[in-house]
Amino acid sequence: MPELPEVETVRAGLAQHLVGARVKSVRVFDQRSLKKNFAGAEGFTKEAIDAKLQAVVRRGKFLWLPVSSSRALVGHLGMSGQILVRTPDYAPDGQTRVILDVETQSNDPLEIRFIDQRLFGGLVFEDLVATSDGGPGGYSPEAPADSLIPTNVAHIARDLLDPLFDAEQVASKMTKKNSGIKRVLLDQNLLSGIGNIYADESLWLAKLHYDQPASSISKKKHLELIDIAKGVLERAVLQGGTSFDEQYKNVNGESGYFSQSLNAYGQTGLPCNRCGRQIKREAWANRGSHFCPGCQRLRKAAQMIISSPIELKGSAWQKRSS
Repeated sequence: MPELPEVETVRAGLAQHLVGARVKSVRVFDQRSLKKNFAGAEGFTKEAIDAKLQAVVRRGKFLWLPVSSSRALVGHLGMSGQILVRTPDYAPDGQTRVILDVETQSNDPLEIRFIDQRLFGGLVFEDLVATSDGGPGGYSPEAPADSLIPTNVAHIARDLLDPLFDAEQVASKMTKKNSGIKRVLLDQNLLSGIGNIYADESLWLAKLHYDQPASSISKKKHLELIDIAKGVLERAVLQGGTSFDEQYKNVNGESGYFSQSLNAYGQTGLPCNRCGRQIKREAWANRGSHFCPGCQRLRKAAQMIISSPIELKGSAWQKRSS
């Protein structure tokens, strides 16, 4: 599933083209991509036509385009969803499920193509509700922030790049969790935006085993991990996210290149950039966890030592030379 860096890359690309654009028509090729709409494809089409896309907003992995003070078009990318912006004369894209024909503020015609290979994602109109803390619903520098958020996103916690993210509060909650630290990092109700890739990378940098109970880790170490994870997300955003195959692209159809900077995820069998031991992958929660068995050992609570802050630079950030 696309994580924060991939969704932010898509958000920024959409905002560049679509803020102020108006939907002129809708073409539905597969109604399954609109199944979450209460009135189905017909109701979606009726609401979409003539809607003005006021902004493009993100919280964690979630993306929405407000069309009024009470409604928003929400894009769920799922496992393989893509939202591409194309000119009308652009060649067809495979597995296109829905096309929104829009007219930009400068009267240029564009197509918003929703593409989804595995059909886990979709487009849906949702009600906007007030945020629980009164702060902005999400990140959207291209338009004035408001305190509204789609109903089905309202329970999602703020992400590490959100100015209102409270690291102290989150770290305190983490110390009370008995689950493994990776499971805690992936808890979107505690902190959002981190998925399998960036959890593995952050834990490698923090020298923490993915199954280390969060309650056995000090608050200081949790704060260090949060700071590391924030740095990982920021760097990944700058590189357009991580692409391994055709399932993630930005709005121009281009791949992100953070995969060249990975130290743990997808590096099974390669030497650890820190200690030289081979990176290992273990089955975990119907997927996998990548880690170094040498410098990410599972420790007993009494053995947990607060390490000094890690400098996020040098070979650990650089492209693997081999």
